[in-house]
Amino acid sequence: MSSEGLSYAAAGVDIEAYEKALERLKPLIAATHGKEVALGVGPFAGLYSLPGGGHLAASADGVGTKIKVAIATGMHRVIGSDIVNHCVNDIATAGARPMFFLDYFATGKLDPDVFAEVVEGMTSACRAAGCALLGGETAEMPGVYALGDYDLAGFIVGMVEAGAARAPIRAGDVLVGLRSSGLHTNGYSLARKVFEGVVLKGTLADELMAPHLSYLDDLSRTRWKGAAHITGGGIVGNLPRCLPEGLAARLDRSAWRVPPIFERIRKQGRISPDEMWGTFNMGLGMILVVDPGDVPEGAMIVGDVVEQSGPERVEIS
Repeated sequence: MSSEGLSYAAAGVDIEAYEKALERLKPLIAATHGKEVALGVGPFAGLYSLPGGGHLAASADGVGTKIKVAIATGMHRVIGSDIVNHCVNDIATAGARPMFFLDYFATGKLDPDVFAEVVEGMTSACRAAGCALLGGETAEMPGVYALGDYDLAGFIVGMVEAGAARAPIRAGDVLVGLRSSGLHTNGYSLARKVFEGVVLKGTLADELMAPHLSYLDDLSRTRWKGAAHITGGGIVGNLPRCLPEGLAARLDRSAWRVPPIFERIRKQGRISPDEMWGTFNMGLGMILVVDPGDVPEGAMIVGDVVEQSGPERVEIS
């Protein structure tokens, strides 16, 4: 491949432009919030206060252009489990137990076999999460989607029980990493650009279609203060979302093994380290902030929380 210095923005996904647009729109969104909204735009899940003192946690997401890889490889069942697990992880960062899930499946012309595989993946992941697949929408839109293409979005609601407040995050707290299986559901526009013209089969297909893991059980077994689901924007963009102002994260790159697929993408695309860390999860699908005294035996410690000394919120060394 002759391309040099590939980036997510050059591949068609400009996260910085999105963030700027969102900042401009936040006042409009906030104007719709009443006193019941405890946590709105910004965190991984929104929180809506209930009369009894608990909260509903809600999130919506998609699986991005991993769908194009699923179409190329014929691995559609993974996409169904991916969308559920992505949404489950988002509300799990708020300490929520999943209650129900809805999906939106859109295509140019419905292929019953592909649709069945996607739904099988969703139902399997919902059962594993103790979550009901409550309903959804299936739309055929010829002229919008090319024949053979489809898109998938998910919407989830969970419960945060009353009295579930967590201890405040402080400098000196430990960062515990939970391993990813690979790209999960982010960075595929860049990965597809890197492998443009390459036949997706064998090990490469398996690595690109590795499922987005659910961390619901991991979070239930750990006494944690904060949690960051590492999705679009990579570690650099997501870890600060669970840290209070004035605090930053210091990561030890040698503390975990980055899966080989990321090095293959970096080399073949000649992608800068900063671009990699700001796009992909680099082997960590979730990072937890834990009190040093509460770190579980065998946990993978990947860094710590420090006082912020400059504009950067994440330092990787």
